Amino acid sequence: MVFATAAAVVATGCSTTNPYTGESQTAKATTGSVIGAIAGAAIGVASSSKSDRGKGALIGAASGAALGGGIGYYMDVQEAELRKQLQSTGISVSRDGDNIVLHMPNAITFGFDQTDLSATAKKALYNVSLVVKEYDKTMLNVYGFTDSTGADAYNLRLSQVRASEVSNQLMRDGVASNRIVTKGMGEAHPIASNNSEQGRAENRRVEIVLSPRS
Repeated sequence: MVFATAAAVVATGCSTTNPYTGESQTAKATTGSVIGAIAGAAIGVASSSKSDRGKGALIGAASGAALGGGIGYYMDVQEAELRKQLQSTGISVSRDGDNIVLHMPNAITFGFDQTDLSATAKKALYNVSLVVKEYDKTMLNVYGFTDSTGADAYNLRLSQVRASEVSNQLMRDGVASNRIVTKGMGEAHPIASNNSEQGRAENRRVEIVLSPRS
């Protein structure tokens, strides 16, 4: 029954459901995923306790599908789980090829010119850690960004400290340090105009980019 479920999960992976809209959308899977899923499910069952075998099989199926049919399906499943966990947290989830981008606006992370994470951000990052600890074939690239107010050197340091705070929180929540890369980007790569307060607020952010391990 477990193997049939795993195979069915992958078969339906070709058409996934968006957790926000409930609409069907095309997944990035290939037919080889089914073979990989069944093999992965077997591994998941063997390595799980009796009470947790169903969950182990499904995670194993996703891992097997990544090997048997390409990493796209593995990232699809992880993306859907992240969307579910991060609803109403203020963190948005988007997709860029095989990368998953978690966008953390400064409004929920740090006070103006501050480097201490808010309680809201810590709770949201805990939800992120719950997912990424299960899907451990991805790297977490944590990037900090500022607006253009202030000196370049100051902004670069501020963005690095903020990115490090996010990375440290993920590690406190159990994410392995060797999976995390941290970088401050300063005022580079703005996503809005720095000529308005609203635009500057949008540019102050942290992004976590989940990318497949090579």
